[in-house]
Amino acid sequence: MSDTNARIAEIVNSNDIVLFMKGTPLFPQCGFSSRAVAILDHVGAPYHSVDVLQDPEIRSGIKDFSQWPTIPQLYVKGEFLGGSDIMMEMYEAGELQTLVAEKGLVAKA
Repeated sequence: MSDTNARIAEIVNSNDIVLFMKGTPLFPQCGFSSRAVAILDHVGAPYHSVDVLQDPEIRSGIKDFSQWPTIPQLYVKGEFLGGSDIMMEMYEAGELQTLVAEKGLVAKA
């Protein structure tokens, strides 16, 4: 495992919910990252974000790690879920909220 993959694995396995994104939750740097943050804010569960623009190795490495070509990327309890389109589909169907609840993560009532 490369150093970058090990760093990514550590981040994913050390946090219940991780969003690899462009920018920060307060200042997303692309529309897809902004939408991902809005979805997670509506779900209400706490999450850790990683600004891939601050680390070129993470930015390219996360795509190999997940075998997914785009950013943002969401992980819940170590499981890769997908990008903002999949997040939106899951949210609209109530699946994301259910998953967060089933994993025992705190969510808004």
